[in-house]
Amino acid sequence: MTDTTDHKSGLSRRTFLKTGAAAAGLAAGSGAITGFPTIWAQNIKNVTLRQFGTGVSNLNDVANKVKEDLGFTLQMTALDSDAVTQRAVTQPDSYDIADIEYWIAKKVFPAGVMQPMDVSKMKYFDKIAPLFITGKLTPESKIAQGTAPHTVGFVESADSVTFASAPTNWMTLIPTIYNADTLGIRPDLVGRDITSWADIMDPAYKGKASIINIPSIGIMDAAMICESMGIVKYGDKGNMTKDEIDQTVAFLIKAKGDGQFRSFWKTFDESVNLMASGEVVIQSMWSPAVAAVRSKGIACKYQPLKEGYRAWGGGLGLAKHLSGIELDAAYEYINWYLSGWVGAYLNRQGYYSAAPETAKKFMTADEWGYWMEGKAATGDIVAPDGKVMEKAGAVRDGGAFEARMGAVACWNSVMDEDRYMVRKWNEFIAA
Repeated sequence: MTDTTDHKSGLSRRTFLKTGAAAAGLAAGSGAITGFPTIWAQNIKNVTLRQFGTGVSNLNDVANKVKEDLGFTLQMTALDSDAVTQRAVTQPDSYDIADIEYWIAKKVFPAGVMQPMDVSKMKYFDKIAPLFITGKLTPESKIAQGTAPHTVGFVESADSVTFASAPTNWMTLIPTIYNADTLGIRPDLVGRDITSWADIMDPAYKGKASIINIPSIGIMDAAMICESMGIVKYGDKGNMTKDEIDQTVAFLIKAKGDGQFRSFWKTFDESVNLMASGEVVIQSMWSPAVAAVRSKGIACKYQPLKEGYRAWGGGLGLAKHLSGIELDAAYEYINWYLSGWVGAYLNRQGYYSAAPETAKKFMTADEWGYWMEGKAATGDIVAPDGKVMEKAGAVRDGGAFEARMGAVACWNSVMDEDRYMVRKWNEFIAA
């Protein structure tokens, strides 16, 4: 981060924030500090930043910890993905920080409602996982299809809305959270080994399968299914042609007509209830939803599949209007977010931190071994809320971080034919 030390007082703005506004104000009032910008002493505690995004990462515990560590207030609003996209573009004055996914950034950033972020102000930029910088987990990795985060992660300049083809000093989002998604199954009810995305279409699961009803995500799961069955060979699953969309949706409509699907879920809770009740035995799922089913004492597995995972990632972006003390506070928040506490919190939910190295400092060796290294837990694995998620001896579904994020086949995407795709998807849901 750039040096903001006041050399007369020898105090930096970072020290000032961490000391707490009240103590700093007292010192300033007593004359102990001279030449320090008193706006920080008087006003930092009055700053409120309004953040909105999906429920995945807009967490009350994070807002409470911000208040405790940084002194200002973070107001959070959780919406579904489609509502997040709409609000980001159409109500830019209603938020200060947008907590959005990278595929959403492809829709939002070109609208000019957000400001590029200065990399030189980011204390932990060098700790960010390379997936977000180069698109590769290791130098040998193959870049996955779809809207890979690095393709929309940078712009050319401070006032640009055009995505850069290589890293620059200006980021669209500071990455925070990501995961590799697959199918969730009830191993006690499926009756056999599940090894492929195609298995969701097994006639044995007629009326007991489900996929997600968020078009931009559901179409990707459908593509993984169609390609694994040999029905469609895509040039790029994340950027389908109209013909590829037509073939995919025609397949879905037929499967729906044949009664393959029990339902189509939109929310976390819906997916948990479908699986916990046994109404569904195989479906699109999110990692913490699998954990939520298991926490009820019900067998549920996040199944690695031979074709690989569908990945997603999100980050924090700044509204165009942010300036002055609010903008400074936002950069403090971003640096704090990557400093480790939140990363460890997200890791414990089954997600991944964008800065794994800092998160490790806030986790026990057993937690790190279980969540990141694919090791068997030596003790109970506990969720952030204190509930036991896994018993000693458990191994994470899919194994180590490198094994899971190294097997990503595609990222959630916005296609060139996005409007056409959404229209066709809605025809499928209505069929």
